[in-house]
Amino acid sequence: MARYTGPKSKIARRFGEPIFGPDKAQARRNYAPGQHGNARKRKPSEYGVQLNEKQKAKYTYGVLERQFRNMFAKAQSKKGITGEILLQMLESRLDNVVYRLGIAPTRAAARQLVSHKHITVDGSVVNIPSYSLKQGQIVAVREKDKSMQVINEALNGFNHSKYPWLEWDDKTMSGKFLHRPERADIPENIREQLIVELYSK
Repeated sequence: MARYTGPKSKIARRFGEPIFGPDKAQARRNYAPGQHGNARKRKPSEYGVQLNEKQKAKYTYGVLERQFRNMFAKAQSKKGITGEILLQMLESRLDNVVYRLGIAPTRAAARQLVSHKHITVDGSVVNIPSYSLKQGQIVAVREKDKSMQVINEALNGFNHSKYPWLEWDDKTMSGKFLHRPERADIPENIREQLIVELYSK
């Protein structure tokens, strides 16, 4: 399956949440897309609710099914609460951290910046969006790209104190990955326990 490149509003409307950020189309038509989107729906099954939550997490972080399943398997093999570990792993991805640092306005834009070699980790260019950051690593805008309009517009007025697990330096346009976030510090409206239940069947 290739990465979804269609209208983001359709996906956000399907989940009833602005998972890709503020969305005028969704605000205008706050019901599911399609011919019968506004009709009264039957109550979904337990499996349907769990599947929906997994799909929402995949679309939110821009991860494909195989990647997501592999991440779940790794999370399951670690000590701790599997659902929380899974979210921590998703939050530790390089593209997500670039987005959380305010370098890009969306995760999709962050993924593009990483893929096009505008981002460094500990001084070396890394062009793998799924790269998993470790405690203490420094994520920065490559020196010759610091004047890029898209980056400066995204950073302008961004509140860097929102995420206590990241530390931003305006002068060097770099951020430090202090540690993996606690569940309370992850703002996404994802019920990770439902995903655990789905994969445990």
